[in-house]
Amino acid sequence: MLKQTKEMLEALKRNEAYDEPVKEIKLIQTHISWVFLTGDFVYKIKKPVDFGFLDFTTLDKRKKFCKKEVDINKMFSPEIYLGFLPVNKFGDYSIKINGPGEAIDYAIKMKQLPQELLMDKLLDKNQVETKDIERIVDILIKFYSKTQTFRDPHSIGSLETVKFNWNENFKQTKPFIGKTIDKEMFEKIKQRIENFMDKNKDLFEKRLKEGFVKWCHGDLHSGNIFIIDEKVYIFDAIEFNERFACSDVASDIAFLSMDLEFRKRKYLSEYLIRKYVEDTGDIDLEKLLDFYRCYRAYVRGKVIGFRIEDPNIPDFEKKEAGDQAKVYFQLAMGYAKNLQDHQ
Repeated sequence: MLKQTKEMLEALKRNEAYDEPVKEIKLIQTHISWVFLTGDFVYKIKKPVDFGFLDFTTLDKRKKFCKKEVDINKMFSPEIYLGFLPVNKFGDYSIKINGPGEAIDYAIKMKQLPQELLMDKLLDKNQVETKDIERIVDILIKFYSKTQTFRDPHSIGSLETVKFNWNENFKQTKPFIGKTIDKEMFEKIKQRIENFMDKNKDLFEKRLKEGFVKWCHGDLHSGNIFIIDEKVYIFDAIEFNERFACSDVASDIAFLSMDLEFRKRKYLSEYLIRKYVEDTGDIDLEKLLDFYRCYRAYVRGKVIGFRIEDPNIPDFEKKEAGDQAKVYFQLAMGYAKNLQDHQ
């Protein structure tokens, strides 16, 4: 499997692996994907990994989740998501997307947009305005009005699921104690989170009954948003785990809020919350913001930290990942300290 994966990655760095003319080929890696940018299109291939919360280890699973990712994300940005195609191997060495021969993997095909217009890049240049936040809020409100709602106390998205997700986070970060998070910080966050959930059961139950637990984006940060002229494109919504996609809408909003604060744009974070609450009347959302901001910062620290053990990533990138994971865990600690104010 490892040999075939390496052959595929090398093949996809060559122009002949694609049907259309290629301007240049650039490979970007995340902890779960290889993303090939070819000039006009993007091809995203899922890594054959199993992190517990996702499992892409078989070809059938990767095919299933490619289809699911396209279906979900077309609800946000149908202009971007074009479908998914097989990666075929024929002869002894030839590998081509949508070519002859057997399928050895699958690639999601997307329209390539200018990387410099990703919201995280624009934030770095201080080029995101409140009007952009307003457009994001409008898109989210429309999406939440159409998406599935969960009200059963034992359904996905209930407090039971929230607790399960947190316990999974703590279990999966234990091996990284002393690497990306120190033991004292780990224990303090764990204690404060568990205390908050125990003391606020009624609030979680109220949110569920009132219809605020929905199928959400699940990965709503500035690296998954393009801002082009007067248009916003949200992409890369979670498809691989219902437990992460189905949550209180406060968790979605808190993710983008946390991300804006991580990038030193607290005024945009505050505007996001104010605008969303004004437009929806969801005043209880603010009672859960620090809880879910903590969750989102913690998860970012966890998943970025996974990269330090990825054999396909060079050492300098592993160090960068480790350093960034530490910053996210420190941010999570700050939010955890604030939870005392809500008890």
